[in-house]
Amino acid sequence: MASNIGPKRLVVGAHYGLKEWMVQRITAVIMALYTIGLFLAVLFTPGLNYQKWVGFFNFELFAFPMGKILALLAFFSLCYHAYIGIRDIWMDYVKPTGIRLALQVFTALWLLGAAGYAAEILWRV
Repeated sequence: MASNIGPKRLVVGAHYGLKEWMVQRITAVIMALYTIGLFLAVLFTPGLNYQKWVGFFNFELFAFPMGKILALLAFFSLCYHAYIGIRDIWMDYVKPTGIRLALQVFTALWLLGAAGYAAEILWRV
C-alpha cells in the first residue's frame, strides 16, 4: 500500500472529463456570441430580404469570407458540443458495450455528415 502514496500512486477519476467540460463551455460561448451577433444583425437590418440574408454569410474581411468562416465555426462548435453531450448520455445510460459503441459511432458519423452538409450549403451560397 505504500506505493499508492506520492508520484507513483494510481489516480483514478482525478480531472476525468475536465477537457470535455472545458470544450463544452468554449463551444457554448462561441455559439452564444454567434447567435447574439446574428440576432443583432437581423434586428438592425432594415427591409430584410433574401439578398441581405445571404449577405450576412458573404461578407469579407481582408479577402477572407468571414461570414462563412464564422458560420462554420458556430456550426462545428454545435456539432462538437452535441457529440460530447450525447456521448456522455450513451456512456451513462447504455450499459451493453456493443450497443453503446454502435450508438457512439452512429452519432459521430451523423454529426460529421451534418457538418459536411452545412459546409457544402454555406460555400454554395
